[in-house]
Amino acid sequence: MNEAFSKTLKKLRTERELSQQALADKMFVTRPTIARWESGARLPDAVMIQRLAEIFNVDVDYLLSAAATSEECPNVILVDDRKLVLSGGLSILADALPKANVLGFTDGDEALEYARYNRVALAFLDIELRGMNGLELCRELLAINPRTNVVFLTAYGEYSLDAWGTGASGFMLKPITVSGVKEQLKTLRYPFYVGEVGS
Repeated sequence: MNEAFSKTLKKLRTERELSQQALADKMFVTRPTIARWESGARLPDAVMIQRLAEIFNVDVDYLLSAAATSEECPNVILVDDRKLVLSGGLSILADALPKANVLGFTDGDEALEYARYNRVALAFLDIELRGMNGLELCRELLAINPRTNVVFLTAYGEYSLDAWGTGASGFMLKPITVSGVKEQLKTLRYPFYVGEVGS
């Protein structure tokens, strides 16, 4: 249930003296759809959030910020082109982020394709990837959604200065650990609900 988004939507609608039906007509959806959004039972997708921002004449980031506080499963991705490292890292992220939808990618382009259609709350990126490196991938992810938190993963500390110039939230030396993930969660630029952190 997403109370932050539902309250924000209801506030914007009532301030403009629109009924749920009137808003539904403007959005080209049904009134029950608006009711589900306002009750917190469902979240609109990125296209609908963009349409709401246009109707209410507010910055789309304002609505995305409210949606980001959702207690529904946030999407967390791990990108590493070594399958063994990827599978081990995914199990650690699942332990550290029990309420998250954790997915792995060995290819930066696949990760970008996923991010275009799904809101990514947090991305852990290996810096040395075949093809597109992690620094470039970070910039592309932030171009898709500036509120994506990015944490770089590498075995080489000398990359840290380059990493900080990308707008990332953090930097971790490999191997990834639950305690290391916990520390990163404390310093995210755009915090989100993660449930009880595993030990």
